Amino acid sequence: EEYLFDAEDAADRFRVPTANRILETAEKILNDTEKVIENMYSELDDLLDSEKQSRKIAEEVVPHIRSLRNLLLQDLYAYGSAEARFEEEINKCQLKLEHFYYETEQGNYYEAHQIITNLQQELNDLEERLETFPAIYRQCKIELPDQIHQLKNGIEQMKADGYQIEHHNFQKELRDLEEQLSVYVTRIEEQDDQTVFDFVATIDERISEIYHILEEESKARNYVDKHLQNFEKLIEEVVDEFKLTDEEVTELQKTYYLEGSDLELYENLEKWIHQLERQHMKIKQDLADEQQTYTALKDELETNYQDLQKLKEAHQEFKEQISTIRKDEIEAKEKITVLKRDLFEVNRHIEKSNLPGIPSFIWNQMDDASEKCERVLEKLAEEPLDMGQVSHCLNEATSSVETLIKQTETMMEQAYLIERIIQYANRYRSQYPVLSARLSEAEKLFRECQYEQSLEIASESLEEVEPGALRRLEVKINVKIPS
Repeated sequence: EEYLFDAEDAADRFRVPTANRILETAEKILNDTEKVIENMYSELDDLLDSEKQSRKIAEEVVPHIRSLRNLLLQDLYAYGSAEARFEEEINKCQLKLEHFYYETEQGNYYEAHQIITNLQQELNDLEERLETFPAIYRQCKIELPDQIHQLKNGIEQMKADGYQIEHHNFQKELRDLEEQLSVYVTRIEEQDDQTVFDFVATIDERISEIYHILEEESKARNYVDKHLQNFEKLIEEVVDEFKLTDEEVTELQKTYYLEGSDLELYENLEKWIHQLERQHMKIKQDLADEQQTYTALKDELETNYQDLQKLKEAHQEFKEQISTIRKDEIEAKEKITVLKRDLFEVNRHIEKSNLPGIPSFIWNQMDDASEKCERVLEKLAEEPLDMGQVSHCLNEATSSVETLIKQTETMMEQAYLIERIIQYANRYRSQYPVLSARLSEAEKLFRECQYEQSLEIASESLEEVEPGALRRLEVKINVKIPS
């Protein structure tokens, strides 16, 4: 109003600029005041809304406190000594509720709202702890101690039954766990401790592990009781079989020479059998002395079974190996008979060939093949028979005879081709003096048993006067002419 009066006074005095400035100031003040009033209304609305929300939460909190108290009273034994601290927490929540009502009556709606929302969260947290406590408390106080007690009794019974499990030191470990459980029971009765959940899980897992170890020990005992005698029977069978093999080897050595590798394998088999016998006796002694766990004995017995199987396979392989010695001798005799027959056939074929002569390298190769065949027969007649030497000499003889056959066949083909080429080329002799001279040279080499050189000269000479003649001649006589 004061600004308005000043503006009116300035206008009356015709002081227009001053009046305008005063009016602008007054307008700004009015706008600011209007904003303040709007903010006050907004805060009032928020306050009223907060009070409304608080009343709604309080309506939920009251029965919530009552339900938690009932939950606690329904089974006080489930909470043990912790019942007192939970009751105290509920009472504190009740006091906070009363404080909420007091602040509300005093008009401190914001403070009251903060109290009731915090209280609601505390009650939710308390409810969760009240619901989870009985189970974890029962585990620590009753269930796990009972399980440990039963496990300790089971361990003592297994020890009485002859199980060697002292080295695990389970009894001390379980006593320590019992003491830790007792400490945790006292601790969670006095205050919340989230580490108890991890501890309980660890104990539960460890109990399962111990049961598993004991179960495996029991299974191992059943395995040892069931398979130990059977293994002894199997190794006796192997020993008996090896005695037969030993007798067979003794007989073989009278007739055959055994390779060093064969004898080494035989000696290793014998050592292997003795080693398995010693290992078996050790298991029996450990079992009698009660110094080993059944799990360890089972592992040793399983290893022995695997070794025994490998021994039987090696023994069978050795028997098959020595059994082939006689068969190899028979096959060698049959093979040398065939080679001797091949030599005879080659010689007969040469004699019937009507060739002007036989190159010296053919006779040399025949002599070499004959000598090597005789060498095989000499080796077969030796005692003891060394099949290694026989096989070596037989391979040499086979190679020599095969070389002789190939050389002889080549010589025969060359001689046949020379005759056919010269017969074919004779038609040109009168026309081509050079050809005639070359053919005469080829005929001379043919008579001197130089069939390869003769064939080369005859072929080249014919091809010079009639290109393609050799190829046509090949087709006609169905023989490949060397180029």
